[in-house]
Amino acid sequence: MALLAMVLAIAPSRSAEASAAPLVSAASGRCLDVKGNVDTSGTALEIWDCNGQTNQSFEFTTAGELRTMNGTRCVDAYDTRTTPGAAAVIRACDGRATQLWRHNSDGTVTGAASGFCLDVSGAGTANGTAVILWTCNGRSNQKWTASTPPSSGSGPCDIYAAGGAPCVAAHSTVRALYHSYNGSLYQVRRASDSATRDIGVLAPGGFADAAAQDAFCAGTSCVTTVVRDQSGHGNDLWYQGSDQVPGSSQSSPAKATSESLTAGGTKAYSLYINPGNSYWRDGHLTGVPTGSAPEGVYMVTSGTHVNNGCCFDYGNSETTRKADAAGAMDAINFGTECWFGGCSGSGPWVQADLEWGLYSGGSQSWNTNQRAFPSKFVTAMLKNNGTSRFALKGGNAQTGGLTTLWDGGLPSGYSPMKKQGAIVLGSGGDCCKPGGGANLSAGTFYEGAVVAGYPSDAADNAVQANVNAAGYR
Repeated sequence: MALLAMVLAIAPSRSAEASAAPLVSAASGRCLDVKGNVDTSGTALEIWDCNGQTNQSFEFTTAGELRTMNGTRCVDAYDTRTTPGAAAVIRACDGRATQLWRHNSDGTVTGAASGFCLDVSGAGTANGTAVILWTCNGRSNQKWTASTPPSSGSGPCDIYAAGGAPCVAAHSTVRALYHSYNGSLYQVRRASDSATRDIGVLAPGGFADAAAQDAFCAGTSCVTTVVRDQSGHGNDLWYQGSDQVPGSSQSSPAKATSESLTAGGTKAYSLYINPGNSYWRDGHLTGVPTGSAPEGVYMVTSGTHVNNGCCFDYGNSETTRKADAAGAMDAINFGTECWFGGCSGSGPWVQADLEWGLYSGGSQSWNTNQRAFPSKFVTAMLKNNGTSRFALKGGNAQTGGLTTLWDGGLPSGYSPMKKQGAIVLGSGGDCCKPGGGANLSAGTFYEGAVVAGYPSDAADNAVQANVNAAGYR
């Protein structure tokens, strides 16, 4: 019996509420990590770029443990102090009170013995920042999302959801962005009789039914009136100038047949935007992040149809359609305008339109990591934790990985962010009311999404791989 008791103490039940998975910090998008990837008792926890290693895989057992290192070690509060500040470490699992945890519905992880929360020290977001026990305060550096691997056949929004940053708006004229999406991608209107037709997918999770558009538009011309939201939040993007965008003017819908392409081995059409075309949605009540809430945005665009007019944007914008304040926008910008310097080559560049400025990095100075993306198909990404950090990435949408162009502090005057939660595509935020401007850009939109939360680097890389596999040609 003594031997059995010892075995049970060393290896208690591993029945889990969920399988082992990364715990992603809501503040930084980085993963809870056993420092140095070693299983030595007493090794501290920290945050680090998500990399899929065993030292970033955790599971909550039915016994209340938080296991890691292939289930051989338990997260331990290190001591039984009643004041905050204890280190979070790993130890051999033995059932002591400091090894019992609860993952709460708000994302916090609390110690059963102390009632304190697992906390990224000092609200830090950098690699190597220590994880400690601290008084629960509801801040994002105390919130953790259990990431699960996406299912086979996943789309970009399945990948983001698995990483704890779900899409709240998902748009494409080319394909479904969820593996099960079977609805409309966009709507066209023909000139001959002003009739409209929604264009869907050939199969669930598949590519656009371009043949349906061709049949509907035969013998006349068509424009794209709306790009449907696939996320279920109702964030359809209507052209500014339509009845769906009250008080708008100076904008018309893009011609629906300007550019055809091949994706997934089948024909599709892009949203080919010229000066005077733009789309918009007030999504602040439908899940789009506001204020200083963290957010990510990606889009697939083109480096061969660009200009230096303001502003080919996709992402979070003002509900007022006015240039309200620094931080009122959080949108990807792609074009050849470079307002503050720091843009290498002749463009086009992936930048952040944060309102009152297009930023190629964290300041109005040279960013040595910036580079141009002139290829036919380009992946552009922006993510912003809303208080201290944003990142810009770009890559060839047909092949290869992403280049990190900036991952650091927000520009001076932009912390905290003041996002309003509208979505803009093809113009700046101060468009398109009578007397307004910012509708001078040219650009191409194939697909994109806005996500709630700060996506991990692993999610970014998985989305890029998924875009590569879509077969843009």
